[in-house]
Amino acid sequence: MQWRSGSRGRNADAAEAAGTRVSGRPGTGGSGQDGPTPDSSLAADPEPDPASVARAIVLRQLTSSAKSRLQLSRKLAERNIPEDVAEAVLDRFQEVRLIDDAEFADMWVRSRSQSRKLAKGALRRELSDKGIDPETAASALEQLSDEDEEEAARRLVERKLRSGSDLSDRAERDKITRRLASMLARKGYQPSQAFRVVGEVIDAQVEQESDQSADS
Repeated sequence: MQWRSGSRGRNADAAEAAGTRVSGRPGTGGSGQDGPTPDSSLAADPEPDPASVARAIVLRQLTSSAKSRLQLSRKLAERNIPEDVAEAVLDRFQEVRLIDDAEFADMWVRSRSQSRKLAKGALRRELSDKGIDPETAASALEQLSDEDEEEAARRLVERKLRSGSDLSDRAERDKITRRLASMLARKGYQPSQAFRVVGEVIDAQVEQESDQSADS
């Protein structure tokens, strides 16, 4: 399995290039120090600049976890940032690679295939929900080979197959097969693949139990 390299530089220099300071007040050109400004008495409560607010929101979102452009766009809309302002801010963050949908897709596939044992079908749907275009999603999914996917399914079934189940009983075996195949289907595996993998794991378990009985 060939995982691709991680972040491409979400650092202070890139944040500064996007017009957002990591420390101090976001989006300002000053030192970031607190305290009154020369004309603070004239404008005690100035209307916040929408672009500065948008930059601060985006930076906070990216600091907590990687996000796709669509996720960030939705967050700005929730905060009532004007659409033209939001698009301009997102464009700037994308220019300095703080927003990178290709990198996000690579990371998402690595994380979700390892932690949740999701197959390509489920991962493709999740990427689509986050606004990743089909071509970018397909490139990210190349990290996960068919062999990796099947081995993950096999390990998952082996772990979920309850010890003590009476696999010699046909009705019980069919019930277990349906339950485990449904679990794999929810994780994006094709039904034919799910039933085949479950059947192979159950057959191996029955054979192992038979050998143990013969030895005892």
